[in-house]
Amino acid sequence: MCVRQMPINLCVHKNYNYRHATSHDSLLRMRDLAQHRKQKKTHWYSPDWLADPGSLIMAASKPIEPHSGSGLPRWQLALLVGTPIVLGVGAVYLWNRRRTKEGRGKGSGERITPEGSASPEQGQDGASRANQEAEISMSPLDRAQGAKNRGNKYFKAAKYENAIQCYTEAIALCPAEQKSDLSTFYQNRAAAYEQQMKWTEVVQDCSQAVELNPRYIKALFRRAKALEKLDNKKECLEDVTAVCILEAFQNQQSMLLADKVLKQLGKEKAKEKYKNREPMMPSPQFIKSYFGSFTDDIISQPLQKGEKKDEDKDKEGETAEVTASSGYLKAKQYMEEENYDKIISECTKEVDFEGRYMAEALLLRATFYLLIGNANAAQPDLDRVINMQEANVKLRANALIKRGSMYMQQQQPQLSTQDFNMAAEIDTRNPDVYHHRGQLKILLDQVDEAVGDFDECILLRPDSALAQAQKCFALYRQAYTGNNPSQVQIAMDGFEDVIRRFPRCAEGYALYAQALTDQQQFGKADEMYDKCIELEPDNATTYVHKGLLQLQWKQDLDLGLDLISKAIEIDNKCDFAYETMGTIEVQRGNLDKAIEMFNKSINLAKSEMEMAHLYSLCDAAYAQTEVARKYGLKPPTL
Repeated sequence: MCVRQMPINLCVHKNYNYRHATSHDSLLRMRDLAQHRKQKKTHWYSPDWLADPGSLIMAASKPIEPHSGSGLPRWQLALLVGTPIVLGVGAVYLWNRRRTKEGRGKGSGERITPEGSASPEQGQDGASRANQEAEISMSPLDRAQGAKNRGNKYFKAAKYENAIQCYTEAIALCPAEQKSDLSTFYQNRAAAYEQQMKWTEVVQDCSQAVELNPRYIKALFRRAKALEKLDNKKECLEDVTAVCILEAFQNQQSMLLADKVLKQLGKEKAKEKYKNREPMMPSPQFIKSYFGSFTDDIISQPLQKGEKKDEDKDKEGETAEVTASSGYLKAKQYMEEENYDKIISECTKEVDFEGRYMAEALLLRATFYLLIGNANAAQPDLDRVINMQEANVKLRANALIKRGSMYMQQQQPQLSTQDFNMAAEIDTRNPDVYHHRGQLKILLDQVDEAVGDFDECILLRPDSALAQAQKCFALYRQAYTGNNPSQVQIAMDGFEDVIRRFPRCAEGYALYAQALTDQQQFGKADEMYDKCIELEPDNATTYVHKGLLQLQWKQDLDLGLDLISKAIEIDNKCDFAYETMGTIEVQRGNLDKAIEMFNKSINLAKSEMEMAHLYSLCDAAYAQTEVARKYGLKPPTL
């Protein structure tokens, strides 16, 4: 699965069941997962969820909105390359909102009013003398219930201080052995405190209620909301996770809160971690795939005859052409040798020396900064190249493509579009511009314009197999989602034509495999992934996708895990493999192992957004371990 890494997403091609590089994975995954769950009606704790690799890829809603606040459908990711911030629970909410309200405790079930009925209306305000005398002869529990009912009446009248006094009386009167009733009185008083926005008191009373009744959904959820107000996201997440499990993921309100908190936690942790992360060079396969996505790129071309390192030239004066300190030429030589760790430092020498190849050195250095996930260092270099009017126009266009892709990862689609349009203006016959802008258009749901860009790329470079395959896949998904069987068949025939004309293009087989999976032609999809592996045996991502296919097709967990383990063996920097393995371990109930896998993936994340998504997955798994420890609650497992 050649999956050429496009600059729009420097993360390993994963989430589009063949991962290309377009805007951030997280970007990709959220709407992807949401769309899938709306159709399949599964949740991220459910074993059914594992049956489909599309849903497996996103355990915790990964989304981050590129432009509208949602994510992208799986097919868009697929075409594009690769996340939103997802949060499983959030995705569940999206598909679940179509369901009919199923009564109290389900649907959108508000939990505002206290439990129990208000006392009957009296002709006079308050009880009569006769009723007061009768109350004296009642049991303590009956008197407590009477106080609670009066409190409920005050609550409905929005007289919350009076309600609190009544609930306090009920708590004092209630026998200690009546734990169920006592927990209700505490929960009701918490509801009144909630209306007064006394969040600490809400937490205290709900904690008393939960101690008396550990599976008290109303108290757990009310405490979760109060903990959120107190900015205690960790404990909030634990409570709302317990609620989701107890309600079998049928209440939108609790799932939305879980989704919200997971996103917030993920963003906060990623922001801190990303600032202090150690830049990490991706695998050679990843780097070669990334540069392979460009066909009109000067810096990725092999050294020309006049550019050989000085020591490689004869001793008859050819060194006059290039000074002995040309760091750029040394960096190019290191590229050919796959000695990538030395490239940034050599380019820096060229830039500091203000050598002949300063523009090229700036662009190459910026590219490797992007590859190691250091966008802050990359942008000044890209800006300088773009503003060098005297520089080769292809260098400036390439810098605009990369900066535009970077902006898309940062969720700035307007700036991204401006850069791609400027690139098309200054270098009208550059196929890379149209190819990568086509991916951007797909991310922005502008499929017709994307197809037009792919057509322009193909016109300028008819042998661009990748553009042909991506165009075909875009048309296929358009037909598939539009429920147009005749156009779907035309698109499937188009895939056959692509792999016939370009039998060495792994991307063609990979995208065709995705379409075949949609069509439930699993056997043939498996054959296409085998062709990808034959063409690119070192591409770890292909093994992950093939493993996911086994889960969907044969429900063969062992084979799926073997293939994903093989991916890690091939490339121990394949974050997608660790993420997917973690997701499966969550499904199996092996939460400690899942957390270990997610943490490995976090350390390999190439952008803050990707890291935020992975933290969301990890936090979701950790919350489940705490819920299991505290309440003995576990979601279904494989």
